Amino acid sequence: MAQVTVITGAERRRMWTAEQKRVLVLASCEPGASVAEIARRADLRAGQIYRWWQEMSRPVSGFAAVTLTPEPPDRPGTCDAVVVEFGGAVVRIAAGASPVLVTAVIGALAR
Repeated sequence: MAQVTVITGAERRRMWTAEQKRVLVLASCEPGASVAEIARRADLRAGQIYRWWQEMSRPVSGFAAVTLTPEPPDRPGTCDAVVVEFGGAVVRIAAGASPVLVTAVIGALAR
């Protein structure tokens, strides 16, 4: 006679959203953070957090999401500029800057 095992309940394989992954990876980058402890609290293995970290740190080619926000009107004397916030750095690029310079600056930030 054959034996059949039926497993009931929630499927073990979970789907993590990009935001959930980002939150866990950023938490692991905090000073004094323990990746093992963060993984334990999230009920996953530390290796998964390391894998997400590697995936997020790969250079991205192609297009990136851009958010446009107008400058506040209470900043007199500012010239037209593009403000780039990337990886914690903030760079103001004057509107008259050459495309070569803009490309070089953004390329340097991406490294």
